[in-house]
Amino acid sequence: MRTLIFRTAAPYLTSLMLLFSVFVLLRGHNEPGGGFIGGLIAASAFAIYGIAFGVPEVRRAMYFHPMAISGFGLFLAALSGLLSYVLHVPFLTGLWTSPSLFGITVDLSTVMFFDIGVYLVVVGSITSIALALEEREDD
Repeated sequence: MRTLIFRTAAPYLTSLMLLFSVFVLLRGHNEPGGGFIGGLIAASAFAIYGIAFGVPEVRRAMYFHPMAISGFGLFLAALSGLLSYVLHVPFLTGLWTSPSLFGITVDLSTVMFFDIGVYLVVVGSITSIALALEEREDD
C-alpha cells in the first residue's frame, strides 16, 4: 500500500497523530486518556509511517531504538514510585510540588511522571513489535 497519495499524506498524518498522542497523555489526569492510550496512538503513527516508507526509514526517524525507549519509560515509572518510598509514604503514592520558574508556577507530580513512563513503555514495545512484523512482511 505504498501509493503516491499515502506516501504524501503519511508524514502529515504521523505528525498529527503524535501531537494528538501527547495531548491525550497530558489530559489523562483529569479526563479519559493517559499514558497507555497516548502510547497506542503514537505507536500507530509510527506503524503508518512504516507502512508508507518502510522500516529502515522509521528506525532513522526514531533516533533511539524502540526497546531503549521502553526501558527508559520503565525506569521513569519505577523512579516515580521509589520517590514516594524515599519520603516514607506507601509505594506509588502521588506527590505534588509547584516550583516557580521565571515567575511562572509549574505544577509537577509523580503521577504525571508515572504516566509519561507508561507512555514510553507502550510506544517502545508496540513500535518494536510493529516494526518486527513489518520487517518480516517485507522479506
